[in-house]
Amino acid sequence: MNDPDKDPNITTEATIPHAQWRPDGNGGPLKHPTRNGIITTLVGFVVFLIGARPSLFGLDRSPVIGFVQISFFLIGLGIICAGGYISLRSLWGKQATSIAADIGLRMVTTGYLISVFSGMADIFGFGSHRLPHPYFGYLQEEGVFIGELAIAVGFLLLIPYSHFQSQPEKHLEK
Repeated sequence: MNDPDKDPNITTEATIPHAQWRPDGNGGPLKHPTRNGIITTLVGFVVFLIGARPSLFGLDRSPVIGFVQISFFLIGLGIICAGGYISLRSLWGKQATSIAADIGLRMVTTGYLISVFSGMADIFGFGSHRLPHPYFGYLQEEGVFIGELAIAVGFLLLIPYSHFQSQPEKHLEK
C-alpha cells in the first residue's frame, strides 16, 4: 500500500484546500452553487417576510414597525443579497466576470448599505425619532426602497449576458 506522506500523487484531506474539501469525501468544489444560492435566497426571503409582515406568521404584536422588525427584514435582505450573488456568480462558471458584473456586485453592496442606514436611521441617531422609541417612517421607507432598487440594478448587471449571446443557436435547437 502506498504511503501518502511519501507519494506526492496521493491526495488526502490535508492536501485539499479547505474551500474545495467536501465532507462526503468526493473532494472538489460543491456541485450545485446555483441551487445553494437559490436556497439561501429563499431562506433570506422568509426572514425578510418575518420582519416586514410578521402577521403572516402570527407574530404581530405591535401596530408600528419597531427595532426588531426592522432588524429582521434588513438581515433577511442581506441574506437575499448573498444568495443572489452566489446564484448569479455561479452562472459565470470558470469564466472571468466582466467589469459590468464587478460594478453590479458593488451596486448590490451599496444598495444594501443604503437600506441598512436608511432603515436604522433612528437607531444610529440621525433619524427623526430618537431611541427608545424608533419608528419606521416615510423617509426611511423611501431610503430602503432606493437601496432595494440599487440592489436590483446590481443583480441585473451580474447576469452574464455575453455568455448567452455567444451561443444563440444552442438555445434554439432545444
